[in-house]
Amino acid sequence: MQQIDADAVRWREGERESGEGDLLVVLHGLGSHEGDLFGLAPHLPASLTIASLRAPLPYGGGFAWFDPSPIDTDERARDASAEGVLHWLDGLDRGFERVHLLGFSQGGVMAVQLARLAPERFSSIVHLASFVHDGELPGDAALAARELRIPMLTTIGDLDDVIHRDRIERAAPWLDAHFDVERRTYHRAHSIVAEELADVVAFLERV
Repeated sequence: MQQIDADAVRWREGERESGEGDLLVVLHGLGSHEGDLFGLAPHLPASLTIASLRAPLPYGGGFAWFDPSPIDTDERARDASAEGVLHWLDGLDRGFERVHLLGFSQGGVMAVQLARLAPERFSSIVHLASFVHDGELPGDAALAARELRIPMLTTIGDLDDVIHRDRIERAAPWLDAHFDVERRTYHRAHSIVAEELADVVAFLERV
């Protein structure tokens, strides 16, 4: 298991009238850090408590969730980081009514990996500019068999030269078979654009 640095987590407390509220766990992309996607926080629904995590592996000037090498097909490396996130969630000193995931690029892979390992724990996924790793995991059947599948917003850019087209095309039918998918395409490269952010906000407000 790869340990998540609890001291590095960036938090925004959600506004709620009662109850424990919902938590949105934010997972950054390759070579980035916990402060990157946390910049979206002012635009996201105020009711959500937001926790932006730092990936556990140093990479370049930032951090990674797993080795991005094309020859890295070891599922255990991704599981180790996902298990670290689950362990971090277990160690929180407060509970939440529901937990949602938002991941960009490699962070999107991790969001799916978390749902594959613990399909009962998550209520929605925002899967931005990302893909899915091949192979089957024990939680995959439970994901597909859920009476109400986990809602997912998955986005791609028609100019994205980081996430290869074959990975996007391979991921689409798998996601459709395991989640309740909304799919959006934007005229962008490997980034997040204003129209996309508006769709993310609308999706989170619905779920």
